[in-house]
Amino acid sequence: MKKIIIPFFCAALLTASVNINAQTAAATASAAVKSSLSPKQVIDKYIDALGGKTKLESVKSTITENTMSVQGMEISMNTKKMGNKFKSVQSVMGQEVTQMFDGEKGYMNQMGNKSDLPANVIPELKKGRTVDALGYDAANFKEVTVEKIDGKDYNVLSSDKGKFYFDTTTGLLYKSNSGMGDAVIKSYLTVDGIKFPGDIEAEGNGQKVSIKTTKVTVNSGVTDADFK
Repeated sequence: MKKIIIPFFCAALLTASVNINAQTAAATASAAVKSSLSPKQVIDKYIDALGGKTKLESVKSTITENTMSVQGMEISMNTKKMGNKFKSVQSVMGQEVTQMFDGEKGYMNQMGNKSDLPANVIPELKKGRTVDALGYDAANFKEVTVEKIDGKDYNVLSSDKGKFYFDTTTGLLYKSNSGMGDAVIKSYLTVDGIKFPGDIEAEGNGQKVSIKTTKVTVNSGVTDADFK
């Protein structure tokens, strides 16, 4: 297993924490048509589609259980989040990989080898929210374009952080593109009236990853002690 693949790879694609690959942007720009919508309207519709701003802000902690398939391996992952803090434990072939961020600093522990998280990811991790969608800021996007994927229209927000494709009908995020790769949210899981990504297909760093969320626990089972 390569280091720092799963949480940061997927988080970057879904929450815009890395720079976009300029070549990818140039390749798709010719197919874009400018929309009359503003970035704020697209983001507001997305938040409403997930359950509404009030419900999302009421989420103080989550425990997400995933099963991932990567390079022929089945990996189970349990991730606890509270604000910008998180602890992720991956289990594969009898081994555990732990990644933790306490809001200021963090580490990775892989088979007894413990190392600090890279300094370049800390500033973005500090901006984290329990529900990632609340981290979208309309001021980071100049305009909205419309692009087709398999004949279907998507509202697209682009910045130096990445490109984000929102279903024009449902308002939900469908695809994210960044310098690390692509992630496609194939389905959503509804818990306590809030939608969370369910099945995700991601590709980046030369790897294809299939992620299935099996359970999300809201506002229970997480304390500050989990991030010590």
